[in-house]
Order: sequence, then structure tokens, then C-alpha cells
Amino acid sequence: MLTFPKRTNLAVAVGTTVVTASLTLAFGAASAGAQQLAGQAKPVPGDNGDVKIHNSATPVTDERNEPHVCVFYLDAFNFDPAQSVSWSIESWPPTGKRSVVDTGTITLGSSGNGATANQTLPNGHYKLFWTFAGEKGSAKHKVFWVSCPATPPTSPPPTTTSPGPSPPATSPSPSPATSTLPPSAPPPTPVHTSLPVTG
Repeated sequence: MLTFPKRTNLAVAVGTTVVTASLTLAFGAASAGAQQLAGQAKPVPGDNGDVKIHNSATPVTDERNEPHVCVFYLDAFNFDPAQSVSWSIESWPPTGKRSVVDTGTITLGSSGNGATANQTLPNGHYKLFWTFAGEKGSAKHKVFWVSCPATPPTSPPPTTTSPGPSPPATSPSPSPATSTLPPSAPPPTPVHTSLPVTG
């Protein structure tokens, strides 16, 4: 029977413990990684996306919100693939009375992104309500202002007077030297009479 000094027995025990702990951590991390990959393969539906108000000239890839617009569209990011969305816009205090002024639906693309067509509303304050299947709680919403520059009144175009029909073409008047005018009458001769002059 082999006997080891106490110091060797302690080193073997510590080494065995370290190897066991390392193997446990390695298998636990691999298991957690597999669960995480499985979670990435099938996202859990819900409120994972966001919607923005965009000026009509803003690219759909721009993820910032623009709360002061004129002509605008609604732009959605990071929702679930092919998610169906209903939206409505209400006039909002201080300029509105919470009445619905615009509505629509949109089915987002396979990436969970999508955008509406351009929208126009009168100048004022508004609130967007964005609802979809699987939402947890209330609809997503955004408040924004529509402020389009006033267009100056257009004056009617100036009326141009038509020159009218051209006068009929006439042959030029012959010059007096070459014309054959009737002979002029002789100058009057005074008449002498004894009748009283009247008139």
C-alpha cells in the first residue's frame, strides 16, 4: 500500500475539486448558450418594436422621432415579423378635442419594419395610437405637431387682352400723283340779288 504525505493528499483533493467545478461551469454555460440560441430562433411576441413620426423627406431607415412635421408618415422598427398593426390619430389638446382624424392598418415586413404612405392633416397637435396583436398593456403612442407654412393667397393670373381679329387686308391707297380723281368743282361765284339776307 502506497502512502502519500498529507501535503500530496491535499493537492490531489484540491485538484479534483477544481476539475469538477470547471466541468460543471462548462456544461452549464453550454446549456445556457443553447437555450439562448433557441430563444433567438423564435422571438417572443410582444412590445419589442417602436414607431416613429417622420417628415416625408426622412429616409425609412432613420430611427429618430420627428415630432414637428408638415407632410409625414409613420415608420415602425423591430416589431415581430409580418405583424399586423392598426393605427389611429386623434386631434389632441391644446388644439384638438381627442377626436379621431385619421386611421389605417399596415402589415409589417419579415424584418418587423414597415412604413405608411404620406399623411396630411391641418396644422395642430395630434396623438398617434399604434395597436397590434400581442401587445402587453396599452397601445404605443406618440404626440406630435403638424405645422405647415401658410401659403400666400394666389391671385388670379393676369388676363391678357386678345388683339382681336386683324382688320381685313386692304390694298394700299394709291398715291395722289398717280390717282385719277374726279375733277374738282369750280369755286362758287357770288350771286348779286336784291332780296334781303336771312338766316
